[in-house]
Amino acid sequence: MAARTLPAKDRLTICFAHVAYRMAERFALRNTGVNAFEVRSLDELASRIVEADVLLVSGLWRNELIAQAPRLVFIQSISAGLDQYSRDALRAAGIRLASAQGANERAVAEHAIALILALARQLPQARDNQTARLWRGMISEIAKREDELGGKTLVIVGMGRIGSRLAALAKAFDMRVIGIKRDISTGNGAADAVVAQAQLHDVLPEADFVALTCPLTPQTERLIDAAALAAMRPSAYLINVARGRVVDEPALAAALANGGIAGAAVDCAWEEPLPAIATLWNAPNVFITPHTAGETRRYEDNVIDLLLENLGRLWRGEADLKNGVV
Repeated sequence: MAARTLPAKDRLTICFAHVAYRMAERFALRNTGVNAFEVRSLDELASRIVEADVLLVSGLWRNELIAQAPRLVFIQSISAGLDQYSRDALRAAGIRLASAQGANERAVAEHAIALILALARQLPQARDNQTARLWRGMISEIAKREDELGGKTLVIVGMGRIGSRLAALAKAFDMRVIGIKRDISTGNGAADAVVAQAQLHDVLPEADFVALTCPLTPQTERLIDAAALAAMRPSAYLINVARGRVVDEPALAAALANGGIAGAAVDCAWEEPLPAIATLWNAPNVFITPHTAGETRRYEDNVIDLLLENLGRLWRGEADLKNGVV
């Protein structure tokens, strides 16, 4: 189906749908004169999507909502990840879609380097000791001490904006960086070398840290499985700021339990919120953050910048959207 036509500014209605972000509040400060409303739950979204010409959404999206949205012309995703959207279904309905790629690249890359530092400097253990009012003594056994990053090898799986920025941060700590990317012809960026995904298992034995910054696709789902974890050194750490299903979660829990790897820091899980009965909670040497890598005080404004750019393009009749995918 041909793409639907965006109404003029004075007839446009935008729906902001997110459980926490204050999108409508920040949008109002732009004084655009465009009508907008905000919903905080799936039930609210389902009942009011019929009013929307433009939708800003991420985790609340369900593809079944397409049938309830006769006016919907454009979805500006609030997230960079797009695995929740059926592109074929949107295309068939004539609805355009753009991602928020780049809106949180600094935040996610900085979160990843913070997790790497936390593991190297044993900050989770220090916090646990503080809670227990335990002043840990100096450690005689060299292998059990805190470590430094200089000279360590970081393998980054996914060299898009986030991975590329993480590589630059890692180089500031004098780390050696190997990037994994789909198109190795596009250059190394800050990485010392880049290889194709097919060579992942060849470079995993070289890694002190493996950071996942790739999108979730059929090619990356469970990319880090039992075989990949077995290819890593027992002294290596896994960092996941991508999507939960890029990692085989039971295999990760097993590798942590049997000492297959030294530890992991994960910002995402198969099921979110992570259920209280999930094995990962009690896995040894795991540091969990609740999918907060992308959170930043600037996030709403960064996404609204993308929205306004894409609305302008649609009103001008341009075919290409910034971060457009449908």
